[in-house]
Amino acid sequence: EVQLQASGGGLVQAGGSLKLSCAASGFAFDRYAIAWFRQAPGKEREAVSCLGNSDGSVYYVDSVKGRFAISNDNAKRTVYLQMNSLKPEDTGVYYCAARYGRIGKYTWEFDYWGQGTQVTVSS
Repeated sequence: EVQLQASGGGLVQAGGSLKLSCAASGFAFDRYAIAWFRQAPGKEREAVSCLGNSDGSVYYVDSVKGRFAISNDNAKRTVYLQMNSLKPEDTGVYYCAARYGRIGKYTWEFDYWGQGTQVTVSS
């Protein structure tokens, strides 16, 4: 059974940091790309970052470049999203998702989804 378990969300003041974790099981982790999406109230779900475990390629949406960093620990089958210099506009539910092969940035590209973790950034 494929499972993606997201954790690490919380309430933080603007300028603060959080580290999200996505623990994966049930599929060949090193052959998949893992992405973090977020969804703010009333907005569409957007890709924040994606990491290709097979080739190390990385994607960041422009609004988080220089502030967020995605990484993995293959031994733990976990992908992390380190979020620094958080802004109120980073608030939303963060989801991790997996797709076979290359990185992607559209929801329809991803086959597996975890439950969300809430990130709230206060001003």
